[in-house]
Amino acid sequence: MVSIRKKLIKENFYYYLEYSYRKNGKVEKKELYLGKKIPKDIDKIKKGFLFSIYNENWLRQFDKIKENYSKEQKKATFSVKEKETENFMIKFTYNTQRIEGSKLSLKDTANLLEKGITPKKPLRDIKEAESHKKVFYNMLKFDKDLSLQIILYWHKQLFLETKEDIAGKIREHQVLISGSKFIPPTPQKLEIFLKEFFNWYKKNRDKVHPVILAALIHLKFVTIHPFTDGNGRISRLIMNFILFKNKFPMLDISYENRNSYYNSLERSQIKKDETIFLNWFFKNYLRENKKSLK
Repeated sequence: MVSIRKKLIKENFYYYLEYSYRKNGKVEKKELYLGKKIPKDIDKIKKGFLFSIYNENWLRQFDKIKENYSKEQKKATFSVKEKETENFMIKFTYNTQRIEGSKLSLKDTANLLEKGITPKKPLRDIKEAESHKKVFYNMLKFDKDLSLQIILYWHKQLFLETKEDIAGKIREHQVLISGSKFIPPTPQKLEIFLKEFFNWYKKNRDKVHPVILAALIHLKFVTIHPFTDGNGRISRLIMNFILFKNKFPMLDISYENRNSYYNSLERSQIKKDETIFLNWFFKNYLRENKKSLK
């Protein structure tokens, strides 16, 4: 995270912006001199400082990933790309459902979604896995821009067969997140928060790097927590909508990685510091796409 440091140099105090990060197992720091007083536009300076660091450390690698990924996609036949998409869908459905408590194993999910073999597992988990497959492919085919209407539609399709009373509906009651210190907004604030969310998106969709945009859209939406259930699953879907729309590889957040994932979200929410989740997201996105950097 970016912090303001005050230094005493030859009996005078000076202010600096400082950013610490881990690189190759070592903690490194970047500094930006501010002067004897903290500038009035400090938030703007912080943002510019942070994005210059991101560009140096991350974004060039992400653009290289996109470049190589695009080359691979151009060479692949239709059947190969179709199979790759199906494989991703199965893993993504398994992990995003498993993170939320599904009892289906990866093999169960593959047999169900690829071969139509129904496992002896809870019916709700089976129905929601099948629905997630449909929503995922619907998301890939959707050629318009992100809106509240399409998000409500995806949520409705995801839960229509298992939780019809909440499917596609903004919650009207307070909710808590099990095991988390973060308390989502009250229902009275949801309308204005969602309006601010889409205003932010429209303002930044063509300005912010797609990988940063995907991470922030996930964080911001799941922090608003507009649904009774399914906020994480919808957030991960719209995250991948942004990546796919901008021709970047999509991201599957694994069940095994859920603790660090949850921790980074919670710390960002409680401290109101987006950089915590951004750093987690960047590291995982880079790790999942190593092959596209070669």
